[in-house]
Amino acid sequence: MPLGLYISIPFCRTKCTYCNFASDVFSKAVFERYVDRLCSDLLNAAAIADQMGGQFERAVDSIYFGGGTPTILDIAQLHGLFVTISQNFQVAQGAEITVECAPGTLTPGALDLFHALGVNRVSLGVQSFVDMESASVARLHKRETVLKDIERLRGTGIEDINIDLIAGLPHQTPESWMFSLDETIGSGAPHVSVYMLEVDEDSRLGRELIAGGTKYHAHHVPNEDLTADLYLMACDRLEQVGIRQYEISNFARPGHESLHNLKYWRRRPYFGFGVDAHSMLSLGADGSQAVRFSTPDSLDEYLGGAALKRTSVDAQAALEEHFFLGLRLNEGVDLTQARVEFGDSIASFEHTFRELTEAQLLERRGEILRLTRRGRMLSNEVFERFIAISVAGEG
Repeated sequence: MPLGLYISIPFCRTKCTYCNFASDVFSKAVFERYVDRLCSDLLNAAAIADQMGGQFERAVDSIYFGGGTPTILDIAQLHGLFVTISQNFQVAQGAEITVECAPGTLTPGALDLFHALGVNRVSLGVQSFVDMESASVARLHKRETVLKDIERLRGTGIEDINIDLIAGLPHQTPESWMFSLDETIGSGAPHVSVYMLEVDEDSRLGRELIAGGTKYHAHHVPNEDLTADLYLMACDRLEQVGIRQYEISNFARPGHESLHNLKYWRRRPYFGFGVDAHSMLSLGADGSQAVRFSTPDSLDEYLGGAALKRTSVDAQAALEEHFFLGLRLNEGVDLTQARVEFGDSIASFEHTFRELTEAQLLERRGEILRLTRRGRMLSNEVFERFIAISVAGEG
């Protein structure tokens, strides 16, 4: 089964106040060292897989450059990564190749490189089309920047464009949120990702919210109920125009779903490289058992050669993942298929199915089990009923 490759570029022009990823602002002096280490890992991918005990496959049908801001690298550095991948993996004709970009970082050289190397999908970290909201969380772009970037991408032949939005940013109101949704729809982008603001201690804004302070515009952040309402507004508005929800946070016109991210939710093999990159490779011939491993989330530790963290996924853990990840998708989980893959062991969840269905968090139509609208809002509570181990994946 072809791999998906994830390439982590943890560098940004500025650190957004809401960001809880392993990305930050670093001197350009470290970029070359980092790219060299990435290329070394790509060259040694087969050995890494063997060390972790996973099946290695050179065939690749999706590549995802995430971060961070991959387009902050020099053109020569980006080109070197593409060349290293092409020399060490068999990239399928027409493979989905995605690059995450911060609006305003798409130079003419980057666009030319995308065209030359077959990049056919770009994900723009817009978050809001309201300039005041963007500025309040340290985003550097304006609405016009985004619209110009989309026009320039289309000029190079890239039509598969994703727009990231965040519900719950400081100063956001139902009216301003609807403006961002309408601008997104008007842009013609066929894919939209909608996330609710995460409040935790891993971001500056999150820590300030928890402390009840006013730094980073924390006192202008909508409450949880309003943030949830904004998310539901997005579900309804995007559905009205044919941009249909296919996963908790992802919406697309038919045929424009993210093939790479679907690998995560469908438990297909993927191999991650770089800081805080996660991988899942098959162990058994039927793919029902796997090994997961991840790199350090610290740049210094990664460059210093710190060991990978490995988790063996046995049959029970694979079953839990099947529900934990599969229920993220609107298509849900096919219980007939699950029985074929896991046998009678799924019977252990029958009581859970009934309880969650009675609580209107799940709906069961024949052999298809899906989250309800309410269940998607309370998905973490649902998933906790199915899983006993931590499962890591990319965003």
